[in-house]
Amino acid sequence: MLTINDLTYRLGDRLLFDKASVFLPGRSRAGFVGRNGAGKTTLFRLIAGEIAAESGNIALPARTRLGRVEQEAPGGPTKLVDFVLAADLERAALLSRAETAQDAHDIAEIQTRLADINAHSAPARAAAILHGLGFDAQAQQRPLSEFSGGWRMRVALAAVLFSAPDLLLLDEPTNYLDLEGTLWLVDYLARYPASVLVISHDRDLLDAVATHILHLERGRLMLYKGDYTAFEKQRREAAILAAKGAKKQEEQRKQLQEFVDRFRAKATKARQAQSRLKMLERMEPVAAIVDDSVLPIHLPSPEKPLSPPIIALEKASVGYDERVVLSRLSLSISNDDRIGLLGANGNGKSTFAKLLGGRLAPMAGNMVRAAKLEAGFFAQHQVDDLNENDTPYLVFSRLMPDAPEARVRARAAQTGFSGARADTKVAHLSGGEKARLLMGVTSFNAPHLLILDEPTNHLDIDSRAALIEAINDYEGAVVLVSHDRYLLEACADRLWLVAEGTVKPFDGDMDDYAKLVLSKAKAEEPKREPAPAAPAPEAPRRRDAGFLRRKLAAAEEKVEKFTGLLARVDEALAEPDAFSRNPQEASRLAAQREELAKALAVAEEQWLELASEAEAR
Repeated sequence: MLTINDLTYRLGDRLLFDKASVFLPGRSRAGFVGRNGAGKTTLFRLIAGEIAAESGNIALPARTRLGRVEQEAPGGPTKLVDFVLAADLERAALLSRAETAQDAHDIAEIQTRLADINAHSAPARAAAILHGLGFDAQAQQRPLSEFSGGWRMRVALAAVLFSAPDLLLLDEPTNYLDLEGTLWLVDYLARYPASVLVISHDRDLLDAVATHILHLERGRLMLYKGDYTAFEKQRREAAILAAKGAKKQEEQRKQLQEFVDRFRAKATKARQAQSRLKMLERMEPVAAIVDDSVLPIHLPSPEKPLSPPIIALEKASVGYDERVVLSRLSLSISNDDRIGLLGANGNGKSTFAKLLGGRLAPMAGNMVRAAKLEAGFFAQHQVDDLNENDTPYLVFSRLMPDAPEARVRARAAQTGFSGARADTKVAHLSGGEKARLLMGVTSFNAPHLLILDEPTNHLDIDSRAALIEAINDYEGAVVLVSHDRYLLEACADRLWLVAEGTVKPFDGDMDDYAKLVLSKAKAEEPKREPAPAAPAPEAPRRRDAGFLRRKLAAAEEKVEKFTGLLARVDEALAEPDAFSRNPQEASRLAAQREELAKALAVAEEQWLELASEAEAR
């Protein structure tokens, strides 16, 4: 469906695509992966026609409808459900035409097309998508302007999904979702009936959704069949084969060079030496697949563990001012716990995290914290709050005011900012680098408890793997809030559910929770509105002669019109090359003929009824 031929594109001095070519089959769901900054979002812009390639071309079938979430969050007084409904441009245009159409043929054509695209069920479909992404019935009737940027981006995603494009382009769609919204989206995309190309660093999404993986590396595109796990396996096998091939070739080159060096000066061997020299020149080097190095993430463990429990709650409650958000909290955390917090956004996960981190005090009940307990708190919004004029060196120098420069730079290097990178302004760091910097600040004092709220946003898959390794090596307690199911499964030993105004242990694993979320979403989905029923036939009643003549004439006119339209369609379909010349148009005419035949049958029945009544007078 998507064909890219010899694509070349530069961004400044950087060559993002170097004669890249790939063919993406129709109805495939491809995960698009590659290092941050490699050019994935740029390719989306090229496909959408927002920017032009230096050379090469991108081809899509004629009339392919593209769907892509705009980078700017929508706003204004429009209701959420109305904004989503407006994304179906054809439906909106048909409804607008229906309001002013006078011609009977136009009316019939409009109503037929509305029936074809299931327009009557559109409000229910829009509501179901919004509900799956976290908006209840009341929220759907509120204006966009009342929601934050993150929630409005969810609405933008809902609108694109509702429009059901032929090629759906999604760029990190889970960044603005909680775990529950992510689980719903994964299930939705896995059943999407058209083509999908999704940029994502979420392994669970890529494994559950992808039929192919499109890999961007060093300016080249390579398509692999299967999910992300299959892609990783194929890459490992290719790396092993490439390394073996490169080693074998190097041995061959060494032997040839030794022969040339040894016998070049001897007249009897000169011809053979010259022949081997030509072989060396013709030998194409085998490039071993070498992944760019991923710096590890270091989370220093506490020097001395505290006696458990480090936090104990008994019938505690917490909230803001006089408003209680969570109550009946009776839980405890040990010094080596790994706890994943589950629950939809708005249920109080952040409030509970602030309570554990000492940023909120309990409003009632008891909370006992171990003496000298130190907690590190990482929240995604803090990444955006970093001072853009700071550098990693300046950030750590403030945390180490009495340390010599060499020690400060060593600490910055340990976080991933060695050499000149330590003097790079925050404004010029990538999202992943900012997250690394904040992670280093959060864990600077080797806390006994780490609270990590969405730590994987902006991290690529390899950096997420490094984070998982760091968390598992860390010897303190960890509380995780994340929409990344793979991270939770790899790191959390216990799951706590934040719901219904309290926090309780969840009896089950992530598979059980996914089933719970999806079954609940399905049960709470707004019921699909039935198609409008045909009006019940009126009871026979006496009508005056003039009224009856007018109705009979109108019925005759309608029968003649539908008969004429049907004849024209039959004439077009009867042409010998009707289907071979334009199969899509022929299929449309065939469908139109069926609808016209139904309309003609109804019109004839009405005419017969009126004619019988006229004869009976």
